[in-house]
Amino acid sequence: MIYCSVDGALMMTHPGLPEFWGICILIMMILTVVWAMTAPMTAMKTAMHGAGALTLARLPVVGDGVRLLAANRWVLLALKLAMVSLFLLVIAAGLFGTPFPERNLATVLTWNLWWGGLIFSIFFLGSAWCAICPWDALAQWLVRRRLWRRARPNNSLNLRVPRWLRGVWPALWLLVGLTWLELGMGITLDPHATALVALLIVVLATASLAVFRRKAFCRYFCPVGRTVGSYSQLAMVELRPIDASVCARCKTLDCYHGNQEIEPCPTGLVMGSLKQNNYCTSCGNCTQSCPHANIAWRLRPPSIEAVRGARPQTDEAWFMVALLALTALHGLTMMPFWEAWMRALARAIGDSGGLLWSFSLGLAACLISVGGLYALLAAATHRLTGGSQPFRRYLTSFAFVALPLAFAYHMAHNLNHLVRESAGVGGVLRNPLGVGALPLGMAEKQIRHMNMLIYQDVVFALQAGLLVLGFLIAVRIVRHRGASLLEAGAGSQGWRLFPMLLFAAGISGFNLWLLMQPMVMRM
Repeated sequence: MIYCSVDGALMMTHPGLPEFWGICILIMMILTVVWAMTAPMTAMKTAMHGAGALTLARLPVVGDGVRLLAANRWVLLALKLAMVSLFLLVIAAGLFGTPFPERNLATVLTWNLWWGGLIFSIFFLGSAWCAICPWDALAQWLVRRRLWRRARPNNSLNLRVPRWLRGVWPALWLLVGLTWLELGMGITLDPHATALVALLIVVLATASLAVFRRKAFCRYFCPVGRTVGSYSQLAMVELRPIDASVCARCKTLDCYHGNQEIEPCPTGLVMGSLKQNNYCTSCGNCTQSCPHANIAWRLRPPSIEAVRGARPQTDEAWFMVALLALTALHGLTMMPFWEAWMRALARAIGDSGGLLWSFSLGLAACLISVGGLYALLAAATHRLTGGSQPFRRYLTSFAFVALPLAFAYHMAHNLNHLVRESAGVGGVLRNPLGVGALPLGMAEKQIRHMNMLIYQDVVFALQAGLLVLGFLIAVRIVRHRGASLLEAGAGSQGWRLFPMLLFAAGISGFNLWLLMQPMVMRM
């Protein structure tokens, strides 16, 4: 535990990653870049449907259980009811509980446990969170007025989403807005504001379901869902057909249209042609409606979709790059020097409104810097590789490099919150409203730090491993996607991809530097 003074106030910080780990990671990065520039490459081949995946439903011991869980509506309904009950408890705690964030379930559960744990769950479970999302469940029950059966009529205007709202641009702007509220307005330390923002998301989901076809909020607007969808392209699981030939012969497409009992796919996907995880919400509609019981969970090589199979649109590409910028911003704002930077900027621009203008400029600068650097180095790669393909293809294809870099740092950063700031969660669960609770004192913070969930050296090793894994996947993406953009016969000229390798190394180096700094405790 480290103490530092910020504007005269004594702050408690998490220790940064030791220098030993930093040196090891830097050496690994240099050697990897040299290898990537000199090793022969082969042209990228699009992953075949189901290649390299293991269908869990076909396993001898667990296969029947996987089929049952995938197709049984009661399991999902029970989980949704549990999540909605917990969500309503969070709302009650935020609106009527103690204002001390470290004693209130709303702030502790939302920002320490749920958001931190959600990121880790994506790697193992993909978009499973979306299947039990309480925002969507409440919107569904309020508009459809059914717990699970298909509603006829569905109580919606069923309007098409306007063309200018299609894509993930709305989700990107909402994610930026949520970041502004979280880090600029400080709602992570305000239980009441946390509850109000959660309720606002329910209102948006409900209004969207009442106006537009299917679930436009899930596909286009939800900032959490689109973050989960982007990261799930690195996940080790996918929901896909068991036998592709069965889907090829299917005439009814119940997975898309639904049936008399089951709602259609909320995001308009046809399972037989599904190649990417990013819009699948794991809702179970397709598994329950498929007349052939031909859809199940599969294991696959992690990151294979981001490396080979996925084909993003321009909006999806910029969403991934923005996600990378916002993860870096989260790390920066928890550095002891961030407050001093913002106050210096406020004095320079005459900001006297609680540093909101200063933070807004910092947020914009972070987005522009990362986005501009990515575009610049993508343009340099376009020039070095001969430029036979349109520059837009470079921008969209190489955007997947941002995913493992953002995901790895996001997990490494959240690991600190999970293991260092969640030691007292048992007391909060026993007293979710914090009735009669006192603020968390320095002595109790010290005790919590000493009673970490896992040893500190293990935390450091995991953080280092995550950064290394993210960088190695990013390099693999550069090589596989770059191979198809190189001129014919240039498979041994990996040096032409140096600008994008430099982008991956530069971002990883910056993330490593962030992890090596002491980080101010959230609460």
